[in-house]
Amino acid sequence: MTDRPLFGAPRPWGRFASFGLAFIALLSGQMAGLMALTWWYGAGLGRLPDFSGDGIAVTFIILVSTPVQLMLLATFAKRASVSAAEYLGLIMPRRSELVFGVAATAALIIAGNVLSWLLGQNIVTPFQTGISRTAGEAGGLALLSLWLAVVVVTPIGEEILFCGFLFRGWLQSPRDVWPVIVAVALLWALIHVQYDWYVLGQVFVFGLLLGWMRWATGSTILTIVLHAMINLEGMIETFVALKWLT
Repeated sequence: MTDRPLFGAPRPWGRFASFGLAFIALLSGQMAGLMALTWWYGAGLGRLPDFSGDGIAVTFIILVSTPVQLMLLATFAKRASVSAAEYLGLIMPRRSELVFGVAATAALIIAGNVLSWLLGQNIVTPFQTGISRTAGEAGGLALLSLWLAVVVVTPIGEEILFCGFLFRGWLQSPRDVWPVIVAVALLWALIHVQYDWYVLGQVFVFGLLLGWMRWATGSTILTIVLHAMINLEGMIETFVALKWLT
């Protein structure tokens, strides 16, 4: 779909270095989020309440951790011969690529929902309902902040980490394409520890689509848009389920 080069100059970080630096960025962001949360609750790490389904805490961590993570990734991605934006694939997709990506993502969302219905699986997970309910109980601003964190901030942070930095560091020759797409999708799925194995499988399939779109178009901006579309659909389904189906 694209003639934009992904191989050759600038030479990326090596595979192990890319993984290590990505892990440092992710861990640093999460630690910053947890430290901010301890300040918010006025408690030490060992005395924090269980916030796995707390929409306020989840929002807080996302909004604090993501800027820290992105700042480190931009620093690591900066090379002598290229900007961090170019290294991370932050280029605008063509209109045809955007249309194709949106159509493919919509088709996969519909297929996933139909499969879940046929298998008797929850289309809306307990985690989704939990964070939306608790944020809603805290007021409109809290709920709006959760939507901002999930639909906008999370796709930016995760896609620049996985389809931007890791993808560029691991994709060093044409024979790497599918192993890298699969590896990045698998890692992306595994960080979603709040879900069961069925939902993790769905996340992995979406990750394959996003990874392929990253390779086919050279654009991480496109994968951010598609990721945002996936999360937006999930938030809308959760809103509908809470308002009319419970």
